[in-house]
Amino acid sequence: MNIRAIGNLLILATTVALSYGMQVSKPHYAELTAPIPVDGAVHDTVRARSFAVRLDRVVFARTLKSDQFGQEKLLTTSGLWAVVTTSLTATSTSTTVADGTWQGPTGLRYHQSERLGYRQDMPPHSIDPGLERRGLFIFEMPPDQIPGASLLVAARRFGPLDAQARISLDAVPTGADGQPADVLPQYDLDARL
Repeated sequence: MNIRAIGNLLILATTVALSYGMQVSKPHYAELTAPIPVDGAVHDTVRARSFAVRLDRVVFARTLKSDQFGQEKLLTTSGLWAVVTTSLTATSTSTTVADGTWQGPTGLRYHQSERLGYRQDMPPHSIDPGLERRGLFIFEMPPDQIPGASLLVAARRFGPLDAQARISLDAVPTGADGQPADVLPQYDLDARL
């Protein structure tokens, strides 16, 4: 083989390796346009672009009780129910907060449970500037996704390049086994209204 052919093969191999490296290392479009997190903790007011949220309380239960259209409804799960109570307010103009996601310590995400149907105190929450409104976010998840979790709150589920409140749930009390310390056998959602 002559020197020119070896040089051409070397340039081709370098180009292929460089192209492959660029393809593997480039971020995905979803990562480039992902929501911008604004971090906070339990009981802190986290200010996103269009709303502010404060996580007031997290209650864990094995069964949820709710009245819907005059019928009592009991909901069970193989894991745990997490009922998250928040205070929401708009920052400058009226808006809605429509998305809440529980992100476990392993990165798994649990969206709000749809098993409850429509409730006035569940998303979407219409909020106005200067008027604080209580909002519930209800999740069902395995107990091992509780320690080290975060609550992600956004104006909408797919809000590219918009702010997203990310509230660390490290303050949630857990036992020695990593499970929540206070798990109720049943939680009545309507007792608080």
